[in-house]
This record gives sequence, C-alpha cells and structure tokens, in this order.
Amino acid sequence: MTRPSGPVPGARTVAAVSPHLDDAAFSAGGLLAGLAAAGADVCVVTVFTASVPHPTGFALACQLDKGLDADVDYLALRRAEDVAATAALGVRHRHLDLREAPHRGYGDAAALFGPVVAADDVTPPAVAALVAAALAEEFPTGLDLVLGPQALGDHVDHRHVRDALPAVAERVGALRSSWADTPYLLRDGAASPQGGPRAPSPAELSAKVEACAAYATQVGFQFSGTGAMAAALRSTPEFFTTARA
Repeated sequence: MTRPSGPVPGARTVAAVSPHLDDAAFSAGGLLAGLAAAGADVCVVTVFTASVPHPTGFALACQLDKGLDADVDYLALRRAEDVAATAALGVRHRHLDLREAPHRGYGDAAALFGPVVAADDVTPPAVAALVAAALAEEFPTGLDLVLGPQALGDHVDHRHVRDALPAVAERVGALRSSWADTPYLLRDGAASPQGGPRAPSPAELSAKVEACAAYATQVGFQFSGTGAMAAALRSTPEFFTTARA
C-alpha cells in the first residue's frame, strides 16, 4: 500500500503528543488515519487528562458552559470521547495524568493565553519526562516520529507541550515535527502556520470527521455543531513542519 505523504512518509512508529483530548484529531487526524491505514503503529498520547474532583471557579465554568452539570466528571467524559475518536482513526491512545490549566491557577479564559502563572506546577521539563516515559512504554523497540503542536493560538497547555517536544524526541531517539493547531488555525487573525500544507485523502477526511464528531462536548463549543465542523475540516489542509532530529 502507498505510504501517505507527510513529515516522514516512511514512518512505521508514530506518536502524536496531544495537549488535550481532541487536539491531535482536529489538527492532524487525516495524517494519523492515513499512517494507520498504511500499516504504521500510531499512538495518540494526550497529556492533560486528569480528573479533578469537585471543580470550582473557572475550572467548573469550563464544563458548565458545555451544558454539563457540576457533578459530572468532565475529564472522564472527555477520555471516553477520545477512546471513540482514536478508534475511528484506527490508532491507539494513552492518557497521562496531568491537570488542565484551569486546575493549575489560570482563573479565566484570557489567562490561558497569557504568561505562565506562578502557581502553575507543570513545566516543560516535567512534561517531557512524563511523555518520554510513556512513549518508552508504548514503543519499547523504537519510535520513528513524534508529532505535536506548534501552539498556534498560544494556549498555555499547547505551549508547554510544544516546548517539551525537543527533549521528548531526543530521549526516545525519534524525529520530531509539529502540526498547525486547529481550530485556532481557522480563527480570524490567526498566526500563519509553520510548514507546508497536506491535503488529506477522501478516506482520511472521512475518518477524521468521524473521529472529531466523537468529541461531543467540544464540537458545539469549538465549531457551532457537527455540520460546521465537518465543513471546516474538509476545506482546510493540515500543516506540518519538516521533521528534524
């Protein structure tokens, strides 16, 4: 079978390091589906997935604005969505036990896109160590490629993962590349993506749209519904930097 075009067309073992439970699918789902369909071992490792009991303040608001009750375990629900989404892409998943930014001292939406706050107890070296350990378990015989975010939009969780990737790739001996973050890529005034565009094939797009539809808590909030999400993703290429050591 023909290998799909991408940062490393011959990659056989691929890890996509996703800040949140949806970022890899929204940003690189076409490539990941194509690699998996061509026989590659692909795993989406999501960093910030920890449940936090009894959320308050901005953290609680982040689930109430999705129409969820206060007693719902929001991250457990999102992890279940990710299981369905990665299955639609034909890839494996791994969920790491770090808390999202609203649970680390970021008190409102604007703060997520500003400076790292003093109370933030997650740093790129800590992220790199946890991710590298997980990848060593997932790929004990070696890893060809690590993908992650460019941090378009400047969300602090995306920045932490972006800044950790060089150390991650070095520790596991893989090439690294980065994707242009969607849906930030689609927003008015978005920074230009790094790297070149890659148009997913029809089959890859179908898998990507199916996967992204599984994130039911996010589609309405991010795209105003499943139809709008599908239209946006079908009309937008994916962007990747050239892989490098």
